[in-house]
Amino acid sequence: MDELQFYDKVGEVNGWDFSHLQVETEGVKWDFYEEVMKRSKRSDVLLDIGTGGGENVLRIASSLMFLVGIDFSMGMMETARSNLRKSKALNVRFSQMSSDDLHFPIDFFDVISACHAPFAPTEVFKVLKNGGTFLTQQVSEADKLNVKTAFGRGQSFGEVDGTLKERYVTDLYDAGFSEVQSFEYDAIDYYQRPEDLLFLLQHTPIIPDFGKRERDLDSLNDFIQNNRTKKGIRTNSKRFLLIAKK
Repeated sequence: MDELQFYDKVGEVNGWDFSHLQVETEGVKWDFYEEVMKRSKRSDVLLDIGTGGGENVLRIASSLMFLVGIDFSMGMMETARSNLRKSKALNVRFSQMSSDDLHFPIDFFDVISACHAPFAPTEVFKVLKNGGTFLTQQVSEADKLNVKTAFGRGQSFGEVDGTLKERYVTDLYDAGFSEVQSFEYDAIDYYQRPEDLLFLLQHTPIIPDFGKRERDLDSLNDFIQNNRTKKGIRTNSKRFLLIAKK
C-alpha cells in the first residue's frame, strides 16, 4: 500500500480522530492551535495545510473571519466535509489539494498553519501576506524512540534527531521569510491499555507495515512488558514548533 492509499484508508475510517484513546501525557509545552489563535485576529483569513478531518479548524473557526483547510487525501476530505456539515460553521471551506501546488491568490492569507503535515516553504511564502505568520508543528526523529527501537524499524528511525527541524528552518529562510523561531519538547506518554497502543500503531505510520511481519505482535508484547509502569505503558512524543514571519 503506498502512502496516499494509507492516508485515504485512515481518513475513511476515522479522519485521524484518536479522541477515544486513553493516554496521559506529561511535559507538553504548547497546544498548536492555541498558538495559532494567539497570532490570529478576528479579521484574519487562515489556511490550514494537511487539515485531515478538519476537527482543529472547526474548533477555532469562531476566532477568525474565514478558514480554508486543505488535504491531499480524498478520504480525509470526505471526513472533513462531513464534520463541517455537522458543525454548521459558515466561515470554513475544505478542498482537496497538494501542499506542493497551492491554488490561491498571491499574498492572500494572514496566517498559515501546518500540523504534522508536509509543506513547501516557497508555496507557503507565495500565498502568505507580507507581515503574515506561518506556524508548523512537526514530529521529531526521536519521537516514540523506544517503540521503534523495540521493533528495529520505524518512521525516521536511525536518523539524527533535529535534522528535519534544521532543514525546514534553512528552507524557510531560503524561501524569503525574515524571521524563524524554533521550539521543541520531549513529552512522556502513558498509554493506559495495550489496545490503545495497538490502535496507534495500526492507524499511524510510526512502524511501517505494522502487523505484516512475523514477529510484530511478539515485539509489541515484549515492548508492553518492558515499558509498563504504574502510570501506563511509557513512550514519548517529541515535537518541534516553527514560527516564521514574512
